[in-house]
Order: sequence, then C-alpha cells, then structure tokens
Amino acid sequence: MIVWINGAFGAGKTTTARELIELIPNSTLFDPEVIGGGLTHLLPPKRLAEVGDFQDLPIWRRLVIDTAAALLAELGGTLVVPMTLLRQEYRDEIFGGLAARRITVRHILLAPAETILRERIAGRDIPPDLPDGEIRVRQWSYDHIEPYRAALANWLTADAHPVDTGALTPYETAVRIAEAVSSGSAPVSDIVQTPEPTAETVAAGVLLFDEQDRVLLVDPTYKAGWEFPGGVVEPGEAPARAGMREVAEETGIRLADVPRLLVVDWERPRPPGYGGLRLLFDGGRLDSAEAGRVLLPGPELRAWRFVTEQEAADLLPPVRYERLRWALRARERGAALYLEAGVPAP
Repeated sequence: MIVWINGAFGAGKTTTARELIELIPNSTLFDPEVIGGGLTHLLPPKRLAEVGDFQDLPIWRRLVIDTAAALLAELGGTLVVPMTLLRQEYRDEIFGGLAARRITVRHILLAPAETILRERIAGRDIPPDLPDGEIRVRQWSYDHIEPYRAALANWLTADAHPVDTGALTPYETAVRIAEAVSSGSAPVSDIVQTPEPTAETVAAGVLLFDEQDRVLLVDPTYKAGWEFPGGVVEPGEAPARAGMREVAEETGIRLADVPRLLVVDWERPRPPGYGGLRLLFDGGRLDSAEAGRVLLPGPELRAWRFVTEQEAADLLPPVRYERLRWALRARERGAALYLEAGVPAP
C-alpha cells in the first residue's frame, strides 16, 4: 500500500510523513524529490532546460512508479510518499501505473487555509548553502498557490481525503492520517487496475461518429492522453467482438452490428512497452439521441467528446493520431489499410 500525502508546496508534507512512518507499522518514507535530484546527473543539461518542473518529464513520472514498486517488492509494508501533484493527468498516470502493479494508493490532502499556508511559506527555513534559495524554495511555493487553488476547485477534493492542518502540529496531522488509513475513511484510489502487458498484445478500438461526422474520443483515468473506445483483446476473443464489448463497457452503447475493419497497425516495441497489433473498426454514426446516451463507467474514464480530425490532433498522442488519420482515409475509400508504426506499408 502507498499513503500519498499531497498538498500545496509548504503544507508540511515531508515533516508529516516523517511522523507518520513512526505510527504505521512496517512503513518506509519515499520522497520522489530524490528522483528529480538524480535526473540532474542523468539527463543532458539541454533536456533539463526544456522543462521548468521535473514532473513535466515523462521519465520522472515513470521512475516514481518503478521505484515505488521496487521498494515495496524489496521491503513490503507501506510506503509513505510526500509529493505535491496538482495536474490531474500526472496523478492519473502515476496512480494508474501503480494500480497496474496491483499497488493500492490512499490519497491524503493536507489542506490548511490559504492564509495559514502563506504564513508557513513565509516562515520556512531556507538552507544557507542553497544558491538562490529564497527564489528556488520560497518563491516556488508562492508561485504554485494558484495551481493548487485551481486543482482544489476542480478535482483534488473529489479525489483525495482532506485533512485540515491549520490548527494541527505535524505529529497531530500524522495521527489523523494514521486513523483515517486504519479505519478506511481514507479510501483506496478508485483508478481502474489495468495490468501491464508482459508480451505483445492485440488491441481493438472502435470509431463512433456523430451526425456531423465528428469522432468520439474518451479520456482514460489510468493513462495519459485521449483514446478511442476500445481495449485489449482477451484470449480466445475475436477482435471486432472485443471492440464491441469495450464500447458497451466504456460508453453504455451496444452496437447491433459487427463493426467494419478500417486499419491494422503494427506498433513497434518501445521499452518498457511491448507493442503489438492495433486494430480500428468503424462503429458507424450515432444519431443525436444515441449520442446523448453516452455514459461513462466512473473510475475508468474521466470524460468524452466528439471532435473533428483537426481537434483530434491536439488531443491524441502522435501515434494514435496517425492511426486515426489513416482510419478516416480508409473509411472514405471503403478499403482497410495495413500500417506499420502508423505509416501505410509500401
């Protein structure tokens, strides 16, 4: 299990975490800041200069997942992780990656009033030997109050178990968290568990269109980026039937007819991914009444929308967009296409 302590910079996460590991038996402190520090020695300065925050580096998010999983495999018990996460897509990616390893996460939010938060930031000790410490520590915390406020108003309170620490010491806060974890009042994150593949897979997606010929995209909670309705084909399952099953599970729409094949795309292995075959089918056009009945299953998908091809380019990762682009051309021509890594084979 992981107890993830979230909150604004300066909310007291690390101090509370140190107290908490004394209260939860067989628990270990894992501070992902050490991953960011390590990346300064691993990545070229040019790459580091491209981002203002380690969290914006995909390698940081991946290493946080892998390191947490490795620590639990080595030590067992509970990991206490003090780390600010203010972007929902990063929370989804990290918690989804942990869920794929069957690691449960209890998400705690330290939530003092903003006036108290500002007082604590103003009173933070700055290491005297830290270059530009005033800017790098104190000003950084002030600059992230607004993103914290936006996350708080949007998704953070619905996702995490809040603890008002305004009148609490770090030890008292840790006691509240330990009680919430042991009693279950701090629930396990409901991000769906999708085991990571151990070999190449076959996945089937289905394109559904509205009356304006816009295509339906969904936003999974368990991985980054928008996607088509669909999923991995189970052993012994026909790919088109798998697509129909996934459409029903993800959107509530039950297709009466087997969808027509548009694209077969071979996705090359990119460690740690294994790649495999990706099929896209034409699920047809939904009338306005059918489109209005699209339902989401809760923890698996966050949102859905119909988009034009141009709008899809801004939402889909490049490899998925190329797959969509060629699927739309195949739909126009009435003939399926075979792709390799998103490019039609000669």
